[in-house]
Amino acid sequence: MSFLTEELKSKAEVYYGDKVCREKFSLLLAQIGLPDGLLTIEDIEECGYVKEIGFVWLKLQKKREHRFDNILVCYDTVITAYVEHNKIKNLTGVKARDFFLWFTLTDIYVKGQPEGPVITFKSFVGFSMSFPLSLFKSGKEPYEQ
Repeated sequence: MSFLTEELKSKAEVYYGDKVCREKFSLLLAQIGLPDGLLTIEDIEECGYVKEIGFVWLKLQKKREHRFDNILVCYDTVITAYVEHNKIKNLTGVKARDFFLWFTLTDIYVKGQPEGPVITFKSFVGFSMSFPLSLFKSGKEPYEQ
C-alpha cells in the first residue's frame, strides 16, 4: 500500500482546487498513454505528482461513485498510485463492483489487441477484467502502442 507522506509531498508538484487538479491529472493521463475518461472524479481538493518515481495522489472532499457501463467504481477520499507508460500500478483507494462482487483495484493497464486496444483492471487477488479502450474515451485518444 502506498502512503502519502510529507517527504513525498516535499518532492512533488502539488496543485489545489478541483479545476486545476482535473486539468493536471487529465494531462498526466494523456502523457502516460491512458484515456482521460478514467478521471470522472469531481471535487478534488489536492493532487500531486512526484515525477522521479511516478507517484501520484488525489484527495477528494468526499467518497465518490461512478458507473462505467455495468461496472460501479467507488473512489475513497485519498487515492494513490504509481504511474508509467500505459500503466497505473499499486493503486489504492479505488474499488469496483461487477454485479454483486466488490474488488479492490491495484493495477490498470492498456495493451494493443488485434481487435483494438483494451484496458485491463486488476485486483490484488489476481482477478482482472478487460474492456475496449473506447469505453473510457472522453476526447482524443492518447493511446500509443
